[in-house]
Amino acid sequence: MQASIEKFFKSSAYAVVGASTNRDKFGNKVLRCYQQNNKIVYPVHPLETIIEGINCYKSVSELPDEVKSISIITPPSLTEKIIDQAHAKGITSIWMQPGAQSELAIQKCHDYRINVIADGSCILVVLGFPDH
Repeated sequence: MQASIEKFFKSSAYAVVGASTNRDKFGNKVLRCYQQNNKIVYPVHPLETIIEGINCYKSVSELPDEVKSISIITPPSLTEKIIDQAHAKGITSIWMQPGAQSELAIQKCHDYRINVIADGSCILVVLGFPDH
């Protein structure tokens, strides 16, 4: 899994799919974790316009092309749809936060040859976030 994590962090920019304006939710904590680690990060949420001072994108397909790695914090049924969007956009690495993964979503990543982290690893633990 360490090799997959190292590959994930080779992107020059990241996105958090399922970002939240609620600072108690993981979709917000993961976004702030990227910020605290000086990473370029974009929130993705269909209804929000700005989260943590960053312009929000409505979908994965709208993300800048520099984004190659995304964190997903959504229900598994939505994660499965996001994998298809990510593949179409050229995303090369996906980190499914605990609870976002499903067997189908993981299989889709393998089928699309997308580097996937979905073993229960939490980016907040790996990068270090004081409030996880």
